[in-house]
Order: sequence, then structure tokens, then C-alpha cells
Amino acid sequence: MSARHEGLEGVTATTTRLSLVDGTAGRLILAGYAVEEIAPRAKFEEMAYLLWNGRLPGREEFKAFRTDLASRRRLPSTTSYLLREVAARWTPVMDALRMAVATLSLGQQAAPEEQACTLVAAFPTMVGAYWRLRNGQQPLEPREDLSHAEHCIHQIFGLEADGIRTERVRGLETYLNTVCDHGLNASTFAARVIVSTRSDLISAITGAVGALKGPLHGGAPGPALDMVFEIGAAERADEVIRAKLQRGERLMGFGHRVYRTRDPRADVLAAAAKQFYASEGDRQFYALAQQVEKAALRLLAEYKPGRRLDTNVEFYTALLLHGLDVPKELFTAIFAIGRVPGWTAHCLEQLRDGRLIRPHAEYIGPVGLPFPPL
Repeated sequence: MSARHEGLEGVTATTTRLSLVDGTAGRLILAGYAVEEIAPRAKFEEMAYLLWNGRLPGREEFKAFRTDLASRRRLPSTTSYLLREVAARWTPVMDALRMAVATLSLGQQAAPEEQACTLVAAFPTMVGAYWRLRNGQQPLEPREDLSHAEHCIHQIFGLEADGIRTERVRGLETYLNTVCDHGLNASTFAARVIVSTRSDLISAITGAVGALKGPLHGGAPGPALDMVFEIGAAERADEVIRAKLQRGERLMGFGHRVYRTRDPRADVLAAAAKQFYASEGDRQFYALAQQVEKAALRLLAEYKPGRRLDTNVEFYTALLLHGLDVPKELFTAIFAIGRVPGWTAHCLEQLRDGRLIRPHAEYIGPVGLPFPPL
């Protein structure tokens, strides 16, 4: 009998050129670049090009690629109609996004690379349109003259180009770059499994969104933010956190299934949050979050000695997105906007290099049962 790996943990299922997740050393490599080297500096369009092509674009390639993505931002009429219908029913954001993504393939039989471009371009439009409809506002016309990060801000908040501050764009862009890919996580693996059957990218990314909406995958930044709000004042941090630990509760935003040291993405987003809050946002809230982090790390060391439960990406995701005025209900959807380049890159890689993904399961049920006639 072969060894069983529950949840496929420890199983190497494929090879990839896209990202190296080294949990022991606490490093993340994105197509050859350390996340701390590229995420704070690259344009989002550069990250997408890198993941799809294995190299950064030249100046003219970047311009052409950015123009192509921007030209694909308008949604099909069926997608817009669906978003209006589900908004009227107050459907949760990720459910609405999952349904909307599936409609992007209507009427087209595009090549996988074309589908990848359409998916990346359409996600901010879908998220922004749905959020505005949910709040009694009309969706905004897509703008082709804005960068991807600017377009995302424009679609959600309605800010025009002259009202979108550089600090806000850089903060959001750094976040999107930081989360663009992260190995064979649940949603990425789901996408690769689907496309390994030679299904289309739209179907694969619909499945990825379905996986991401599960609270064990994409739902942690909201609870991390809730804890900071619950504490409310720095002097209450020890009391509240100690009570949680004594009740056996998990502190959201600390510890990671893969990283046995500090999550490198947390360092990138910590620096992005510090830079952003230096000029914008609620600085008192930022100071409170820093105090909460210090108290949490100290008490985790006290209650769980010998375990490395460092601050993870979710804690600083919550802090940065809150500073950017992103509603908590949109945290996972914004994560999806950032992850689409990685999802689609894995799909393209699977189509090019992979085979049908078909693991085995060990049967542990009964055998030999007699069938009783009615």
C-alpha cells in the first residue's frame, strides 16, 4: 500500500517556473525575482507579462501589452446583466464574482493566451461594477488611459485620474504584485486540475474563484482586521489577546501552514503600509495595529513556546487595504484581482507542459455487502 498524504501535503505534483515558496527559509521567488525585490517596484502589467512570458517586457513591449489589456476592460452585456440581477438579491461578493467570471466566455472561442488577457483585464471591472451596484450606484465606464491599478481604484471608488494619489496607486499595486502567485495553493491547484483536462481558461479561473471564496483560503484578512478593531486601544491588547489564547482561539494574521519563519510577503506589505500611512490614512489606527502585532507576537511566544507563529501576509493585507479605504467585504475580491495573472500563468504552463492530473484515493469503506431486495 502506498503512503497516504492527507490533503496532498508534502506531495510534489508538478514542476513550475512561476514561483518558489521556501517555507523553511522564509522566501518567495516570483519567476526568478525575490518578492521583496520586485513587488514594491514593478508595474502590475510587468508582473503579468513576466509570469506569462518568463521575462520582463522591454519598453515598447510594455506599452503594447498595457494597451492590449486596457482594451479588454469592457464587460460583455450578459455579464453586466448578471451583475445587476445578483446585486438586486444582495448576493455575497465572491459568489457574484464566480458567476460573472463564467460568463466571460460567451460568444468567443479565443486562444488560451487571449482568454488570459481578458480575465486579467475584466476582474477590476467586474468587482467595481458589482460593488457599486450593491451600494445603489451605477457602474462606471472603463477607462483605457489608466494603468491597471488606477483602473481598479477608478472602478470601485469612482475617482478620476486627477484624484487618484500616487501613494494610493503604489500601495495597491504593491499588494497586487505581492499576491500574484504563491505556488500550488488550493485555488491555483484547482485551476490546474481543471485545465489539465484541456478545458478552457474561463472554466479554470471560475473554479479558482470558487476555491478562493472558501474561508480557509481567502478569508483571513477580514478577521485579522476585526481583531484590531475589537481591541480598539493599545492598552487593551494584552487583555484581549491573552483571553483569546486561553480560550484556544487562533490569532488571525499570525502563523502560516507553509512558512516556518516570517512570511516574506508580510515584510513587503509592512513596508508598503508604513510608506502609505506616512502620508495618508488613519495614522492612529496604524499605530494601534503595530501595538497589537507586538503584543500578539509576545503572547504567542509565551503560550506556544517553540512554535514560529510570525506575522503573516493577512495581517498587513488587512492594514494596507483598510488604509486604502477598501471595504472588508472586498478584501478577497481584491486578492483575486491580484492572483489572476498567477492563476492564468499556471494554466498556460499546464497546457504547455503538463498532463491530466489524476491522483488516487485510498478506499476505506466496506466491501462485500449483500444487496437486500425490496
